[in-house]
Amino acid sequence: MSVLYSKWLLAGVVVTLLTAWANFELGHRSSAKAVKAAGSAVKDDKERKAAPEFELKDADGKTVRLSDYKGKVVLLDFWATWCGGCRAEMPWLVEFEQSYGDKGFAVLGVSMNEDGWSAVKPFLREHQINYRILMGTEQVAQLYGGLNALPETILIDRSGRIASVHVGIEAGKDGLRSEIVRLLGATTSSPQAGSSTSMPTLSGSGIDRRCGLSPSGLSQFR
Repeated sequence: MSVLYSKWLLAGVVVTLLTAWANFELGHRSSAKAVKAAGSAVKDDKERKAAPEFELKDADGKTVRLSDYKGKVVLLDFWATWCGGCRAEMPWLVEFEQSYGDKGFAVLGVSMNEDGWSAVKPFLREHQINYRILMGTEQVAQLYGGLNALPETILIDRSGRIASVHVGIEAGKDGLRSEIVRLLGATTSSPQAGSSTSMPTLSGSGIDRRCGLSPSGLSQFR
């Protein structure tokens, strides 16, 4: 009886180990596929559209234009202090700015808080944010197709064109990093002759935040 019990015990241990190994492999492959899929979200060079120009104020009251960052890869992040997903991704953005800031990369956070700087400045003092924060406007939100949900993260290539758009944080830290690295390593190309990247410039420093600003969201850039 003890011999039979020992055999069953050994078989149970083997099955447990095999199951654990299979789960590890499945998780590892799923993670790798997720990163690969996120990287493939970057549009081909010819499919990218110009990112709309804007003028917004930063926390110091300085005017910031998207065109100021032409020649850099820009991560444009629409967010709000009350947004859980926005808070979750902020450490990623801080790390990206620190890791790639000297390699031609910049993060621009556009706050959509309806209370403006009175809500955002205390938040920035509490959290060590190392990238530039701007105050968004409804006009700029509409210019980018409307914001159905936050955060909305847009990667812009060195030529000022939208390379990828993510709503929420499903892409994950590794997925976004993969896209950033790909764009940083890409050769900058000029727009085709006859095409124009100029867009109407909008300015302002406040917004009355509303959900569902546009039913189309950013679909025009996808």
